[in-house]
Amino acid sequence: MEEINKKILLVEDDPNFGTVLKDYLIMNDYDVVHAKNGMEGFEKFKKDDYDLCILDVMMPYKDGFTLAKEIREKNTDVPIIFLTAKAMKEDVLKGYKVGADDYLNKPFDSEVLLMKIKAIIQRKATETIADSKQFEFEIGDFHLNSKLRFLRHKSDGEPVKLSPKENDLLRLLALHENDLMPRELALTKIWRDDNYFTSRSMDVYIAKLRKYLKVDTRVEILNIHGEGFRLVVNQDA
Repeated sequence: MEEINKKILLVEDDPNFGTVLKDYLIMNDYDVVHAKNGMEGFEKFKKDDYDLCILDVMMPYKDGFTLAKEIREKNTDVPIIFLTAKAMKEDVLKGYKVGADDYLNKPFDSEVLLMKIKAIIQRKATETIADSKQFEFEIGDFHLNSKLRFLRHKSDGEPVKLSPKENDLLRLLALHENDLMPRELALTKIWRDDNYFTSRSMDVYIAKLRKYLKVDTRVEILNIHGEGFRLVVNQDA
């Protein structure tokens, strides 16, 4: 199945720089709509769905901060990156206050912008998965009901009652089955903090889940060093 290119709204009043940046992003497989001022940018935003917005701060008619506020009123989730020629601390703080996900000072390395775009879109995608309403899962020979916090193996009628954190962690792993569940995603979603102590706590819970799941030899939780975990169900085992 062909993957649809991510759509970016670029709002930049410098026509030369805007055109060059648009062409560069298109070359890197993004679908880009370019608006030349804040007013035009908001009109284009209202008419379509975007995966990310790149806004210049200093623009005629409507500056980037005002535009970002209007975008946030319409959509609280769409990522926003600000571009600015001024590296003033007040501007950076103001940008984050109105909902910026990141900030780049002009002139900037275009490859850095690409990396930021990719990281932000990826992060939003994993957060969307984590916010899924699904609560029942088949994990090999196990059935997980995350509403009741029951984990049941098909050969044993007696379900295991999981603790709230065990349940939330296994559900998050199940949502990412056979894919990477980023460590920081679990820490921020379940522990509400990403530090040394919460990280060690999560490792303890991973060990507990491995004990529950070892009954089914096809199911394992792999540690992806420095990145997170993968709940793997080996179909051929």
